[in-house]
Amino acid sequence: MSVSATFRLAHAGFVLAREGALSVIDVAALPPVMRTGVRLGRLFERGAVRKRGPEDRLRTALDKLGPTYVKIGQTLATRPDIVGIDVAAHLALLQDKMAPFDAALVPVLLKDALGDNAVDLTAISAPIAAASIAQVHSATLVAGGLSKKVAVKILRPGIRARFRADIEAQYAGAALAERFVPALRRLRPTEIVKTLDRSARLELDLRLEAASISEMAENIKDDEGFVIPEVSWDHTAETVLTTSWVDGIPIRDLAALDAAGMDRKALARTLLQSFLRHAIRDGFFHADMHQGNLFADPKTGSIVAVDFGIMGRISHKERRFLADILYGFITRDYRMIAQRHFDIGYVPRHQSVDDFALALRSIGEPLQGRTASDISMAKVLGQLFATTELFEMQTRPELVLLQKSMVLAEGVSRSLDPALNIWTTAEPVVGDFVRREAGPLGRLEDLKDHAEVALNTIGRLPGLVSRAEAALDDYDADKRSPQRHTTRRLMVAAFWLLAIIALAMIIQTFR
Repeated sequence: MSVSATFRLAHAGFVLAREGALSVIDVAALPPVMRTGVRLGRLFERGAVRKRGPEDRLRTALDKLGPTYVKIGQTLATRPDIVGIDVAAHLALLQDKMAPFDAALVPVLLKDALGDNAVDLTAISAPIAAASIAQVHSATLVAGGLSKKVAVKILRPGIRARFRADIEAQYAGAALAERFVPALRRLRPTEIVKTLDRSARLELDLRLEAASISEMAENIKDDEGFVIPEVSWDHTAETVLTTSWVDGIPIRDLAALDAAGMDRKALARTLLQSFLRHAIRDGFFHADMHQGNLFADPKTGSIVAVDFGIMGRISHKERRFLADILYGFITRDYRMIAQRHFDIGYVPRHQSVDDFALALRSIGEPLQGRTASDISMAKVLGQLFATTELFEMQTRPELVLLQKSMVLAEGVSRSLDPALNIWTTAEPVVGDFVRREAGPLGRLEDLKDHAEVALNTIGRLPGLVSRAEAALDDYDADKRSPQRHTTRRLMVAAFWLLAIIALAMIIQTFR
């Protein structure tokens, strides 16, 4: 461990202790050594912090540690499977409003990132928003004889080096924990830091955010009611992202929405259905859809989303699973929900489908007869994931991120329309997907998947045969005898017999 990493780790621990952040830790769940360490650390708490709640203490501590720790806290808020539900809830309250960096640095940063194209950006404003890793300015883009207003997102100077140093300290801390506190090894602290490291690397390259905007734009090009900005690729680099300017009313400003005559009920339906459509139809969704990233266009009545630094992705298999689960709760088909968990392999085969269906009924039935405002789809999924622990279902990080994103989308939708019926709003999207998957198009897609697997398997057979024969040749070279030759021929024959059986099974799949 380097001296600088040791110092940073010690400083971070002191700030967390001083600001009372250790109070969010459940000491009863810790091994004795860690329990003693937390209790000693709490002796350093400032008296004033004890008047605030645990979430305020944690938020203040991370703010004092700087933008990298704020971003790390926000990342961990999306992973209750790692830090626990309660701590994740506290971290989710972190605000991403930081003091802006010196505006005099902007021209130099743009020149370094964009080269000669930087001169196309004129009339650059003061910072409009400043977050933990970047800040946003408005500007005028003059190119090709045209002039238009754009948004320019610029990474904070030195943020990469700051992240690397802080992450190095956290790797060091994780290694110490694993070495000296064996009970913590099951929590895989080093793997947790790797998760944070990867997330930071992705967000620190604004070209990847631009690519996310481009991919989502292709997915929603035929949709109505949900709009995202366009990327100016000639004015985008690793540290700079330039997009078209978004005009709209902040979705949180309900009075302004009403003054503009906007239909808040329609906006709520559009927002929730758009999120479900992106997740279930496309498998690619905005995973940070809070009120600060959403606007309403009074001219078109559309929702406009910004900030695509955090995106979620789920596979076709998981999309079908999610749609079936939601549709099962809508139709009260608990046996189907249970069976889908087993079919996809989320719940071990030795568990009982009937017992699992009974547990699901305990979640779904209390919803019946209650008003729409009392029912939360996100809470239902949260209960579902908690219940699955009893049946040895492993945590699925991609589904946890989806649930967190659904909490945001549902919360914003309810702020627009408190009486929104979540289930009837979801049914057109979820029901259409389920019916499509069960129909001819769904069957064709399944057939296509099977065909790709089959062709891949057939294509690999010659290579497998060559490797098998080479291995047998090596074996025979060491021990040559008539009996060995017979054994070799039998093994080759057995291999080809298995290959023929595999091909027959593949052919049967298409009948």
